[in-house]
Amino acid sequence: MKANYQRGGGQSMNAMLQQAQKMQEEMAALQEELEGREYEVSAGGGAVTVKINGQKQILALDIQPEIVDPDDIETLSDILVAAVNEAIKRVEDTNNAEMSKVTGALGMPGMPGLF
Repeated sequence: MKANYQRGGGQSMNAMLQQAQKMQEEMAALQEELEGREYEVSAGGGAVTVKINGQKQILALDIQPEIVDPDDIETLSDILVAAVNEAIKRVEDTNNAEMSKVTGALGMPGMPGLF
């Protein structure tokens, strides 16, 4: 059984391939830019500040001296965890929002979850 191809379909396929290639190039450039970004997030009312890059690597961790209580390490630990988790979430949310601009603009919504 032979497939029934319509004439002229090659042009629309070619256009789709060009669009996909353009999107791939834009996404690669955007990914590189996003990985180079830096974010600063605070927790505990500013007692802890985390600096993180777009690759989710912690660059700096600033702890205000007044939050350090040797008798209450648990609170410090909780604030540190909250700050790091919020920093990671900010990177992911920003990356997803920026990628959705590229995929949405090219008529391919829903792809940010892949990144």
